[in-house]
Amino acid sequence: MAGHSKWANIQHRKGKQDAKRGKIFTKIIREITVAARLGGGDPGSNPRLRLAMDKALAANMNKDNIERAIKKATGELEGVSYEEIRYEGYAPGGVAVIVDTMTDNRMRTVAEVRHAFNKFGGNLGTDGSVAFMFKKLGVASFAPGADEDAITNAAIDAGADDVVVHPEDGSIEVIAAPENFDAVLAGFEAAGLKPDESEVTLRADNDIAVEGDTAVTVVKLLDWLEDLDDVQEVYSNADLPAEAYED
Repeated sequence: MAGHSKWANIQHRKGKQDAKRGKIFTKIIREITVAARLGGGDPGSNPRLRLAMDKALAANMNKDNIERAIKKATGELEGVSYEEIRYEGYAPGGVAVIVDTMTDNRMRTVAEVRHAFNKFGGNLGTDGSVAFMFKKLGVASFAPGADEDAITNAAIDAGADDVVVHPEDGSIEVIAAPENFDAVLAGFEAAGLKPDESEVTLRADNDIAVEGDTAVTVVKLLDWLEDLDDVQEVYSNADLPAEAYED
């Protein structure tokens, strides 16, 4: 890390997502649909679906819309069939990027993703070209000022792998294996603690600090990719300064 605020980066990203709430709803519905299709419509036995539903409720999505998406996925209602496709590539500055998509038209999706990389001076790679740099993790984030001792004790009791206090801003991240993440979140709930953000995500083993015009271009590429209708998540190993997010 180059000393950039992890919490500030989370908030900048969240602010941009909130400004595009309609697209966020579409992405959440697709995630609910695929999760229910693959693991069944019962969130009690489908952790991926439960996380997607939690994300939907946190975004103030109507419960009827959530139930409708589940019913479409499980065949109770007619719906669109989506497939999950991952793309990998490099942004300027040697930044590794992973793009997870859900689509009903893979030719359209790959064309749009490739165009985004080309437009901002990056290049789309082959399967596996950058994925080896990332690990799948459950991450619960707490804002600066949260009770470190209470969070640490609850995390240890619930089986988390690590608790990271970021010295740049005092924010706290609790890291867990994806299969244990539900138990960790349940442990926090039992202890009366609520993470400000929680997700199963991909994290790079090592981040690359990017500055100046290159950082601005990387942010533009990541934003462009996130704004594509078929894109669900965008991951990178870029360590970006707050000013790179300014319009």
